[in-house]
Amino acid sequence: MINIRPLSFLLGLFLAVVAGLMLIPAGVSLYHAEGLAGEFFKSSMITFIAAMMAASTGFRSQLTLSTRDLYLFTTLTWVVVSLFAALPFTFYHHISYTDAFFETMSGITTTGSTVLSGLDDTAWSILIWRSLLQWLGGIGFIVMGVAIFPMLNVGGMRLFRTESSDWSDKWMPRTQLIGRGLVKVYLLLTALCCLGYLAAGMTPFEAINHAMTTLSTGGYSTTDSSMTHFSTLAHWNGSLFMFLGGLPMLIFVQMVHMRSVTVWNDQQVKGYLAFVICASLLLGWWLSHQQQMEFFPALTLATFNLISVVTTTGFASTDYSAWGPAASIIFFFLMFVGACSGSTSGAIKIFRFQLAGAVLHKALRQQIHPSALFPQRYNRRTISEDIVRSLVSFSMLFIATIVVLALFLVLVGVDPVSSLTGAVTAVTNVGPGLGEVIGPAGNFASLPDAAKWALSLGMLLGRLEIITVAVLLLPTFWRY
Repeated sequence: MINIRPLSFLLGLFLAVVAGLMLIPAGVSLYHAEGLAGEFFKSSMITFIAAMMAASTGFRSQLTLSTRDLYLFTTLTWVVVSLFAALPFTFYHHISYTDAFFETMSGITTTGSTVLSGLDDTAWSILIWRSLLQWLGGIGFIVMGVAIFPMLNVGGMRLFRTESSDWSDKWMPRTQLIGRGLVKVYLLLTALCCLGYLAAGMTPFEAINHAMTTLSTGGYSTTDSSMTHFSTLAHWNGSLFMFLGGLPMLIFVQMVHMRSVTVWNDQQVKGYLAFVICASLLLGWWLSHQQQMEFFPALTLATFNLISVVTTTGFASTDYSAWGPAASIIFFFLMFVGACSGSTSGAIKIFRFQLAGAVLHKALRQQIHPSALFPQRYNRRTISEDIVRSLVSFSMLFIATIVVLALFLVLVGVDPVSSLTGAVTAVTNVGPGLGEVIGPAGNFASLPDAAKWALSLGMLLGRLEIITVAVLLLPTFWRY
């Protein structure tokens, strides 16, 4: 039986936070006399009333959530928050609700796809609201990725269970303890990123916005030219903090509390680091020869764009599709990679590739020695058959979702290149796709409304690891 009352109470708390955050862009609008403060106050009031209604329904109810409740809670949180967080965009006179919801879902899932143009002349309050959505979505996903997904065994994530993410009715207090540590680390890294951008020549407003969207690996910018507008030092600062955003945030918490560098003990972190370094050097070398550039500028472009895509941030410092067909193919496949579990990034993630490699290695060895036993371990934990089944299920659903979404986009009139790369970039939460329409130099504004709603669903599915949402479609989920 679904525990509606505690779910309603928790959703009310989330909406109350969103209503409070809306006052920040309202204050920015008042300070700069933009004339949009009323829209944000109105949005905040509507959201706050809805929050009080939802919270009062579940007030004084016992906050015990079952596994089934967590599946529903995870999905409802992202959907309900997006529905109300879209209100400021709707009241902004240039944006329809379809575009507003797309922009909001893209922000809250830290995807970075946008329907907006003319950002250089857009009101500061709208720009700060977009950045806040990505920052909020980043920390929200980290908490869920560390405290909830391991319990749901989504795509093999049970490997990352901690003492604070076990099967227990006392889930909420334990999650709060994890959440406090993660928020402190998240705030500290955001502040350091902001200082780095200030030192690189950004204005305080640009630095604050880009710090929030860099660490959350979201990719929203304050200018249409994205990071092309800024210095080489800003690119390296962005590369560093996008990379850090792709690391498991729980590792930073452990480093602070245990006073030890535990990062080197994590197999996925070592794989992530090795992949980024090797791929950046190879891509930089290839670009310097292909485009007749000096090595350091080529390495800067290669490193920034590679980390941006691998961490699913989506910042653009150049139109890498103009580097030639080979670059387009390389970056298309990089969209699938992702960074580490427990980070702000999306896509498949490094640990799943490592698990798949271990399973493949075992299968090949058993071809030679059919009767031999080859125990598999990952991060000093046994890879059980349950985890392998979960990994296979996730992989199949991941590919199937992209295929179905791409076919739907073609049917509603989107060109094949935009359909395929749009589906991939939505489900992997990367942001820009490939091609002239939705590539790094374009945006999603010209797509039909049906395509925008479908892509919004794709972003949600990708952010919540697909299985979390797919389970809700089973009739057995709703049976008592």
